[in-house]
Amino acid sequence: MYTLKHYLTFIIPSFIGIFLFIIPVSIDGEFTISVAWLASKVQDILGDSIPFIATSIIGLSAIFSLIAGIAKPTFMLNSALMKKLFFVSWIWQIARVVGFLFSCIVLFQVGPSSVWNENTGGLLLFDLIPVLFTIFIFAGLFLPLLLDFGLLEICGAMFTRIMRPLFTLPGRSSIDCLASWLGDGTVGVLLTNKQYEDGFYTKREAAVIGTTFSVVSITFTIVIMEYLELEKYFGAFYLTIVVAGLACALILPRIPPLSRKADTYHNQQDKKEEEKSGSISLFKWGVNRAVKQASDKRFSDVVKGGVENVLDLWLGVLPIVMTIGTIALVIAEYTPLFKLLGAPFIPVLEMLQVPEAAEASQTMLIGFADMFLPAIIGSGIESEMTRFIIGCLSITQLIYMSEVGGLLLGSKVPVTFLDLVLIFLLRTVISIPIIIGIAHVVF
Repeated sequence: MYTLKHYLTFIIPSFIGIFLFIIPVSIDGEFTISVAWLASKVQDILGDSIPFIATSIIGLSAIFSLIAGIAKPTFMLNSALMKKLFFVSWIWQIARVVGFLFSCIVLFQVGPSSVWNENTGGLLLFDLIPVLFTIFIFAGLFLPLLLDFGLLEICGAMFTRIMRPLFTLPGRSSIDCLASWLGDGTVGVLLTNKQYEDGFYTKREAAVIGTTFSVVSITFTIVIMEYLELEKYFGAFYLTIVVAGLACALILPRIPPLSRKADTYHNQQDKKEEEKSGSISLFKWGVNRAVKQASDKRFSDVVKGGVENVLDLWLGVLPIVMTIGTIALVIAEYTPLFKLLGAPFIPVLEMLQVPEAAEASQTMLIGFADMFLPAIIGSGIESEMTRFIIGCLSITQLIYMSEVGGLLLGSKVPVTFLDLVLIFLLRTVISIPIIIGIAHVVF
């Protein structure tokens, strides 16, 4: 039997998490999110030292990844945290090393000027990386408040009856979806992969969840929003992402390539039964699961998990952003590639009355490489409405190869590179008119 203490263990951390990550607050006349405000204060304190700190972290990531990949020392093999942080595929090892080289070139302004130019690598190391570095501190530490104290369990229980008719998915998938939306897209992919391997999802269901609901986290949404200087539009910004994301989630499972995936289980397993709520209401069942989840958590484990989150974000994400971002920006700055790829979007954007359509068109497809790139390239656009559209689209496109796309290809979830390309293009086509329509209302 649960006591008041058990219920408070679920309620208090969950509400703190909601306040920190979801509820906009007015500070100095502008609306922002608490974690973003905390991050900005740390950024002010550390100031110009952040690029040096970030370069050191990227260097540690590269060096230890090489040691892990080549020497495979026992102390690293015996550490779950070391294995998680440094045992990566060869392509990510190369990306981490290249990211470190780029950071050094930019920091000391040596080598090709095309790399350390203020519009390429300089833009990343001195403008974007400091925002990421500070946001990751508080996001990593406080995410367990959203993920580990029962909030997902009660939300999941309440959504069980809508997942199948709306999204063609079993009720338990709501946990995966919410973990992605509230936590992180990679968390959703990992959860989905585990459930698929354990026989709870078919190939089609796993593919749908992995490519449709693994949305970037609130953390990354805040980063994009801050970088594009759109903090005061947080409510409209996030609502737009939700609406466009739901539209994609309703349409994509019903059309190729996802609709053509087989409804069979991993390794010919039999279907496993979902948990039953019995005769009690879904709400009570959800509360019971939430309280049990919260009661099983130890404070020390939560703190440990938060610190591991920060290290994972610093060591895993910063090098990839530096590598892919610099390469893409050099291509964007010194070649006409993205102008050519985006050219077909110019008449569409002009027809939909989007300001600075030619500049915006360059960001339409570059997000497939990395989610940050549209914001980086579009940050110089004067029109707030256009920056709003670029930011929302970069998030709802979802399939970016620097993280979610690469993770999907490396998992057991049955999707191919061609699947990801097609899904990215379909999400783009579905999202553009919705996002632009809402932007016209907001602005």
